[in-house]
Amino acid sequence: VTITTRMLVSHLSGIRHYEKDITKVKEEKEKVNRALKLTKSHQDKEQKEKEGKGIEKTDCVKQKKEHDSETKSRNSKPGRNDKEFEQEEYYLKEKFESVIESLKIFKNDPLFFKPGSQFLYSTYGFTLLSAVVERASGQKFTDYMLKMFRDLDMLSTVLDDNEAMIYNRARCYIYNKKGRLVNAPYVDNSYKWAGGGFLSSVGDLLKFGNALLYSYQAGQFKNRNGKLLPGYLKPGTVAMMWTPVPKTEVSWDRDGKYAMAWAVVEKNQQYGCCRQQRHYASHTGGAVGASSVLLILPEELDPEALGPWPGAPPRGVIVTIICNMQSVSLNSTALKIAREFDKEKQAQ
Repeated sequence: VTITTRMLVSHLSGIRHYEKDITKVKEEKEKVNRALKLTKSHQDKEQKEKEGKGIEKTDCVKQKKEHDSETKSRNSKPGRNDKEFEQEEYYLKEKFESVIESLKIFKNDPLFFKPGSQFLYSTYGFTLLSAVVERASGQKFTDYMLKMFRDLDMLSTVLDDNEAMIYNRARCYIYNKKGRLVNAPYVDNSYKWAGGGFLSSVGDLLKFGNALLYSYQAGQFKNRNGKLLPGYLKPGTVAMMWTPVPKTEVSWDRDGKYAMAWAVVEKNQQYGCCRQQRHYASHTGGAVGASSVLLILPEELDPEALGPWPGAPPRGVIVTIICNMQSVSLNSTALKIAREFDKEKQAQ
């Protein structure tokens, strides 16, 4: 078979994730699909009730549902029922000297499907991608990335190296089987630098988000007297990265599709004065003892109305959250925050 870098970056390669048993992966996917169908069926039922009996009853049902959900959230402990972190390979302690060496973990395992035919999120797909970057650049992958972080002024973003003295490194926590808060176990992430091996800060992730948003929008602004510097990437490159790829899916937002290393929700509105989807890109992160999200909500720019110099990019809202707690779902929270700031900007 042929596996391309585009397949790797969109998780279409067929390379396994942490679960080695394809039967268990299929079963888990079927459970998720059934849950989504039930959710959609419930939403359709509520919509029919709204059309047939007016808004008042539906609003009451909605308020009760939100109240029940909030109560359930308050009474539950994050990270207690997450089967993802039951996989043994999350807790590897072996130190790998290179990304090529770390390929031995999965290189002889069978593919789960024909490359390009299905979507399966794979951290190891990104390990292979890092090996491609290493060979193409002629540099050690970690050196290449650290130079890139320096170009982006992300000086607090470093390798999650256990031996190094890292200023302000946070301690990570998990809930044990008894529901008690304990220190996260020792792990060595050198086997997956590309898929979860860097430490960063909220400030650095905001710089990263702004650099991408600037690059995305730079081509839409008229460059007066050459004062507008080019973006770190070409506008077309970011647009390509944020274009949904067929056959993909996103576990943390059912409105989204996977693109190139980003989850993307496209602009969509089916009915007037009803639910409106805004275009945004995001990605969550989950590690042993930590959770994160970076969400970029670009401002909707009208090239005709921009004028000669309406300010400068980046224009939009960027939200990032990092917490030293395992299995915390953060994308919906980040989206709510972004929408509130967006409303405030539009009101001004």
